Amino acid sequence: MAVADVAEVTAKPARANSPAKIGLICVAASSIEWYDFLVYGTAAALVFPKLFFPASLSPLVAQLASFSTFSVGFIARPVGAVLFGHFGDLLGRKRALVVALVMMGLSSALIGALPSYARIGAAAPLLLVALRFCQGLALGGQWGGAALLAVENAPQARRGLLGSLPQLGVATGMIVANLAVLFMTAAVSPDAFLAWGWRVPFGLSVVLIAIGLYVQDRIEETPEFGGANEAGDRSASRLRSPVIQVLTRYPLRVVLAGGSCMANNANFYLLTTFAIAYGTGALRLPRSEVLWAVLLGCLASMIPTVYAGALSDRFGRRAVYIAGGLLGAFGAFLTWRLIDTGAFALMFAGLTLGYLANITMYAPQPALFAELFPVEFRYSGASISYQLGAIMGGGVAPMIATALMQRFHTSIYIAAYAALMFVVSMISVTLLGQTSKRSP
Repeated sequence: MAVADVAEVTAKPARANSPAKIGLICVAASSIEWYDFLVYGTAAALVFPKLFFPASLSPLVAQLASFSTFSVGFIARPVGAVLFGHFGDLLGRKRALVVALVMMGLSSALIGALPSYARIGAAAPLLLVALRFCQGLALGGQWGGAALLAVENAPQARRGLLGSLPQLGVATGMIVANLAVLFMTAAVSPDAFLAWGWRVPFGLSVVLIAIGLYVQDRIEETPEFGGANEAGDRSASRLRSPVIQVLTRYPLRVVLAGGSCMANNANFYLLTTFAIAYGTGALRLPRSEVLWAVLLGCLASMIPTVYAGALSDRFGRRAVYIAGGLLGAFGAFLTWRLIDTGAFALMFAGLTLGYLANITMYAPQPALFAELFPVEFRYSGASISYQLGAIMGGGVAPMIATALMQRFHTSIYIAAYAALMFVVSMISVTLLGQTSKRSP
């Protein structure tokens, strides 16, 4: 990525947003934000059923209850998308992103300090749900801010490439979350991990607050947002909510964009949150072995993420999306067959295949969504669309998979569910049409 290319659209008389600085900030902010959100999923699979629910519940009911609190974060994400989208379109991408980062850091740290059910009774799961809701609000606002910070600082020919950088945050966040859990699992006894060791990864979330302050102090607003304000193009937008505008002008586009990201959301949580519970429960594998397989699978997908973003600049968002959808739809059955073997190398291969399908669809999303909506309500349109797909795809995936496994006792139905999600996303992106030649 040449500095000269980005300089054409980012040149400012003072403290311009350099490609290196924007890329680093987007990856760091997105990674730690997703770390906070995803470490909850790991804890929901391994710890929360035992700590935050009555001991009288059966293991299956407690696991379903734990995953239901996990889903609360997805319910909150569209609310966060509306809230942060509104202020991100009116006040700027940077301000909205800073608030989202600080909110996530505080919410996650408080989860790590939350007393158990044995200490405060029913208040424990209620507080857990409330803090998970705050996490969801924050993530609902963060994605749009980081994605637009990257895309709106990129030249048209590099929007897919630069826009793919925030998407690295999911894999990086999962890797760091799993490493934190693995480290604490190895460092302390099982009883100590259940008593206090699981809290340490949540406490590390305060780093997000520092990143938020850095973004506020050292990053300029995006050129497109600033240029639109200077030109007075957004005066009419201030008379009416950007959220209302995008929903009334482009309702079908919002729904189809949400459908386009259902697959990667559903499949990702099947391969992480559910796979951890499935591997340690149904397959009776060691916790560390399952976590390492998930971690290495995420790691293997990181470099291809950037390539997928660059390929979308060359061949179009839709072509890359459909390639990922086909890989995911047909590969899901092989992925779960390999996981079922319980052999570490084969599990790793299956997870890697699933993650590669995901990132091929996930990498072009920031550029795709930015190109779907005008700048005056782009934050709202992109955020609502993405979070709509997240709740329809990822929010319910662990619970659906748990119910399918309980009913049929075979992973083939989980694979079929994943394949169906990929088909829905391919149809959605096909109906959206090509966007890479549009001016965002």
